[in-house]
Amino acid sequence: MNWQLLSFFILPKSALAPERFLSKGTMLCVCIAPRKLCGFMVPLGQVTSFTERLTKRGAAHTQNWGVFNPKDEGSVFVALLRACAKNKDLHRGSHIHEDIVRKGLLEKCSNALISMYAQCGALAKTKELFTMLKNKDVFTWTALIGGCAQNGGDQDAVGYFEQMKHEGLSPDAVTFICVLRACGNMRALEKGEQIHDEIAKQGLLDTNTELGNALLTMYAKCGALAKARQVLEDLPCRNVISWSALIAGYVQQGEAEQAFLCFEQMLREGLDPNEVTLICVLKACSSSGAADRGERIHHYIAKVGFLRDDIMLATALIEMYAKCGALAKAHKVLEELPFQDVIIWNALISGSIEQGEVDQAFKFFRQMQREGFHPSSVTFICMLKACGTTGAVKEAEKIHEEIEKQGLLEHDLILGNALLDMYVKCGALMKALIVLKELRVRDVVSWNSLISGFVRQGDIEHAWNCLEEMQNEGLSPDVATFSSVLSACCHSGLVEDAGLYFLQMSTKFRIKPDLEHFTSVVDLLGRVGHLDKAAGLIKKIRSTDSRVWSALLSACQRWGDVSVGRWAFDHALQIDQNDASAYVLMANVYKAAGTQEDVRNIEVMISKAHTQEPTIGYQTCEASLKNLHMQA
Repeated sequence: MNWQLLSFFILPKSALAPERFLSKGTMLCVCIAPRKLCGFMVPLGQVTSFTERLTKRGAAHTQNWGVFNPKDEGSVFVALLRACAKNKDLHRGSHIHEDIVRKGLLEKCSNALISMYAQCGALAKTKELFTMLKNKDVFTWTALIGGCAQNGGDQDAVGYFEQMKHEGLSPDAVTFICVLRACGNMRALEKGEQIHDEIAKQGLLDTNTELGNALLTMYAKCGALAKARQVLEDLPCRNVISWSALIAGYVQQGEAEQAFLCFEQMLREGLDPNEVTLICVLKACSSSGAADRGERIHHYIAKVGFLRDDIMLATALIEMYAKCGALAKAHKVLEELPFQDVIIWNALISGSIEQGEVDQAFKFFRQMQREGFHPSSVTFICMLKACGTTGAVKEAEKIHEEIEKQGLLEHDLILGNALLDMYVKCGALMKALIVLKELRVRDVVSWNSLISGFVRQGDIEHAWNCLEEMQNEGLSPDVATFSSVLSACCHSGLVEDAGLYFLQMSTKFRIKPDLEHFTSVVDLLGRVGHLDKAAGLIKKIRSTDSRVWSALLSACQRWGDVSVGRWAFDHALQIDQNDASAYVLMANVYKAAGTQEDVRNIEVMISKAHTQEPTIGYQTCEASLKNLHMQA
């Protein structure tokens, strides 16, 4: 039947649909085609798939749907809502909601309504409807929990899960699947383990592979790969989804070799990989530089025909070749695809930049445009990164013009920050300042980029002005801001200012200083000769990082302080016996103090350390000490 669907409508009981023609499990559908009226029976079990097709074809309001079932009109609305949920058709679903309320069928259709709103991403509406309902069953709670987990409300999902149990309802397998997704999204391992215990007590894993896969995925996302593997081993029936989840977990944790081993075991068990499996394995090839493995997977993909219509798989394949340095092969894959889009071009351009092939990236960028593909924000961000890396200001200005023409800066802060950062890296700070002023919305990242640029150029006054303006806009400094500010104080010898900012970090802004902050303060105190204070600070933080001790040793060299220098040197060697820079810096301290005999003792120590552990940077130390002798 190829007639164009014009309308569907609710039929009254009439001669067109005598009850004797309507069995308990069917409904009558009537459509009006040009100059014809036709009716046909649809089993209720097929109503959802039937109505799904109708919604895709444009039937809008339920007043235009021709369905008649004297036994149960509510089942029709449930079917319509399921179709809207599957199609993510919130607009039509909302209209159906209105009709349901008008016909007094809200309680009967409530679960389907909540599920529809949740699957369409209307979380606020889902919660509102849930609150209104008097009678809530496991399905109602599960629909709400699943909606939260799917739409970024993971904490709420876990909260509703606990509330549901508190109200005396026992979760079923689907409920557990939904809340495990939330735990995985939040990396809430401890909560996930508690839920695992509940599932085990109910014995649900013995018969439900989908639940087992959800549990496995949760552990994999949380980085608990040993537990994920154990879940897989215990599953009575594992499938390609089980293996794909575990492989994805290994890839996420950077364990490419384990991902390959799992992939090979899956194949030995007679399971064919799906697109998700192949994307994960290609990512493992990318991260480990395993181009040969990637090429074998490429041959398999081509053989089974996955590249004909799977953009994500094609993108992963191009990324793999590009990240493995095989740009020609990546380009060849793109050229041979039956389809192309800007995402695929972005993968090729980004891969070229990562390989340091900036000129090639620009060629691909221009080719993409010649072939009719408009750059996206991601494309421009990649190209701006390339310009910042090479200092290509003129090319950057052209890209800036293209961005302006498309009006992208008005609503894309990430792109605006990338443009600003590019000008900073190219040393064009006044242009960067202009970009910042033109941004409709600015965040701390915007200001940090500019502040760090001014600090690197030694323009402390502009850096302070930016810091003040940022705070005037209601933005609080973060870890990166204080790194730049303390670095500025260090280079300018501003001890009091550094002390004030360092104190404000923890007292005013509740930021815990990290190693970089401590190193800057130690360096500053050392520069102005406050070596005892610098040593005292290091004692408080009990640092086991060589950078802090190197900063103190450098200061001791400047001031010829052998006592503090020797103390710092001993601690540096406790961290790393083969720290070449520590030996050289200590030798410099002795030289500054005029004790050549001690310099020779350092030479002896280096020789002994080199004999015991050849990995020490012996040649570097030897060359540095020769220079000391020549200068003496």
